[in-house]
Amino acid sequence: MNKLRCIAVDDEPLALGLVCAFIEQTPFLELVGRYASAVEALRGLHELGAIDLIFLDIQMPDLNGIELARVLDRGRPGTGPRIIFTTAFNQFALEGYRVDALDYLVKPFNYEEFLRAATKAHAYAGLLQVPATPAAALPAPAPEPEDEYLFLKVEYQLVRVAFNDILYVEGLKDYVKVHLQSAPKPILSLTSLKALEEKLPPRRFMRIHRSFIVALDQIHAVTRNSVQIGEVTIPVSDQYKEVFTQFLSRWT
Repeated sequence: MNKLRCIAVDDEPLALGLVCAFIEQTPFLELVGRYASAVEALRGLHELGAIDLIFLDIQMPDLNGIELARVLDRGRPGTGPRIIFTTAFNQFALEGYRVDALDYLVKPFNYEEFLRAATKAHAYAGLLQVPATPAAALPAPAPEPEDEYLFLKVEYQLVRVAFNDILYVEGLKDYVKVHLQSAPKPILSLTSLKALEEKLPPRRFMRIHRSFIVALDQIHAVTRNSVQIGEVTIPVSDQYKEVFTQFLSRWT
């Protein structure tokens, strides 16, 4: 099946840029338009021809996302664009589903959440376009692309952080300090260590203490009770010692 032709609509430049970046790194999506307002998007839709999918913010001036969804004449299923709403406010979820939205992403969302919604749109388009095929004849699904970075909320913006730039992460109650190779000072993000741990690929990062996650390829030296990253020694707590010992056993 061909790529899904997409547009992104959001009046916040950072949010619009993030969605566009996510679209461009997803193999089965094609970004054909980006708009800072629903009014601009409505004009653009008349010029672009057939569009498969719209990533649409809700709260925008002049014409909001819900109103744009109502204006669009999608006709019978499969003849017009599907909509995935992107918004900072979850109170619009019911209205979103009333206009037959395919999914609803609450900001700030990460690439994993975006990909889950996009895959739903891809599967929906496939059901409409591909005739039924015996299970034995179906090709193996393509592996999902692996992220090389994540976005962290730092003050009032989302900051892109590459996995290979992270040395270690330190938990501080409701915040984390992310220590980077590229910066003399760590960045402070409003999230929990547990939430961040779930976003980091386990083959590259390991939690070794209730307050620390380390990048495995940044470890310079190890003992049974600690790791050395640069000039910093980080303890391995009893809670995580068994998993860490299993990791060490591969190298000893």
